[in-house]
Parts: sequence; structure tokens; C-alpha cells
Amino acid sequence: MVVSLPSLAFLGAGSMGGAILRGVVASGIPVDGGIVATNRTAEKAATLDGLHGVRAVALADTPSGNTDAAASARIVLVGVKPAMVPDLLREVAPVLREDAIVVSLAAGVTLATFAEGLGDDARVIRSMPNTPSTVGKGVTGLAPGAGVSGDDLAIVRRLFELVGAVIEVPEDKIDALSTISGSGPAYVFLLIEELTKAAIGKGFTEADARLMVEQTFIGATALLESSGEEPAELRRRVTSPKGTTERAVAVLQDAGLDEVFARATDAALARAKEMAAGR
Repeated sequence: MVVSLPSLAFLGAGSMGGAILRGVVASGIPVDGGIVATNRTAEKAATLDGLHGVRAVALADTPSGNTDAAASARIVLVGVKPAMVPDLLREVAPVLREDAIVVSLAAGVTLATFAEGLGDDARVIRSMPNTPSTVGKGVTGLAPGAGVSGDDLAIVRRLFELVGAVIEVPEDKIDALSTISGSGPAYVFLLIEELTKAAIGKGFTEADARLMVEQTFIGATALLESSGEEPAELRRRVTSPKGTTERAVAVLQDAGLDEVFARATDAALARAKEMAAGR
């Protein structure tokens, strides 16, 4: 049985909001009441043209676009830049439906900030999705506020499960989650970039280097998913004693790769806390 979603409003359908929106559309699930997405310019709104069931609104042409969209939706996803969130909340607070669930896509913006703008009784959920949601392979962390019921959380969980896996966490863990799954795709792409450069340095053409590296990452993650084995066990199977892979892995371990990832995620977490403090 196909289960529908209630009406959706994406206030700021930029990179992250747009990723979730496209993932929902690609899933084919019915959305009762449709989807409205706002962007500041006509050019950005035009990028959503052709998406089935989506009404794209340019705020430059329709200044009331955010309030119109928020008033019509059961689930209101806030995807504007973090610094813009307080003003947006004050704008839409008077028109929100009584049963509205507000979902934050804004990194570093706390539930307390939403309570200040919408009232302590507002149903607010902080989310931290990642961009693979566009292709249905995302990871989203959800941290519900005090006003959120079990049914509210279930609806929002169903929305994000359309575009990948969902982890429910307390709010004090959402920023830490963002340093792993939220920023994680960038780490993977950086590894692909650097290994591709290494392949080119070995004399391969850029096309062949990209094919080797990208397909290796795709294949390795597919093998991990299908095998059910731990990554360490799969690594051991590739690493023959006294072989070439063992020598390469030793170099990576000697370089302190574990410490590098710890430092990188610590830096991301520190920045999230700065953003939450308005810096």
C-alpha cells in the first residue's frame, strides 16, 4: 500500500533543501496538497521547473511567497542560510497551521532559536541530512523538540526515509552527527580527488584514472553493503600478508589517518558551535 505524505513547503530550496525535494519527487510517493518551494530569484526557482507536483516560487516576483507557502503546508522545511532563520521564523509564525511541523535544515541553528521565533509550543524538529539524499542514499539525523509528538516524528521520519537512512538523536548530538554524515560526502569526494591525482601521476590518462578510482569506491561500498561484513574484515581480505596492499595500508596508518579524521571532525564540530553562537 502506498502511503502519502501531507503537504510540504520548502522555504529555501537551495542545495540541501533541493536535494531533499528532488529525492521526494524521485520516490514517486503522493503528496497530499502538493509541494511548494521558494527561492530568492527567478533563476533559482527555474531550476525546479519540470519537477512533478512542485510549484516553484521566486520571492523576487512574489514577496509573500514564504508566508503563502508556510500557511498552506503541514510540514514546513526551513532551508535558508542559518543567519536568515530568525527573520524567516518571525515572518511565518503568524500564518503557520495549528498542526504544522517545522523541520530545520539549517546547520547550527538550535531548537531554542526556533522556540524564540515560533513559541515554546511549536512542533520543531532539527534535521541534518546529506546530499546523497538526492539519489536515495542519504543519512539524516533527526532531533525532535519538546512539542513534537510520536506521530509528528513518524511523519517526518517517513519523509526522510524516502531519501535514505534516518537516525534519531538528542539535540546535543546533532552537530556531532553533522561532522560525520553531513560533511562526510565531502571527505569521500576529497579521497577520490587525491587518489585520482595519484593515478594520473602513475601515467594514466585523466579519463582512465577517474574510471578506476570512482568505480573502485562505488564497488567497494556496494560490496560492503551486500556482504554484511565489517569494513575491517573486508580490508583484511584484500590485504595479503607481505603484499602490495599491506605496504600501502601501512603508509596510510603511519601517516596517522585516524588522528587526521578525528581532528577534521573536531574542527567541523567547533565550527558548528560557532555558528550556533552566531559567529
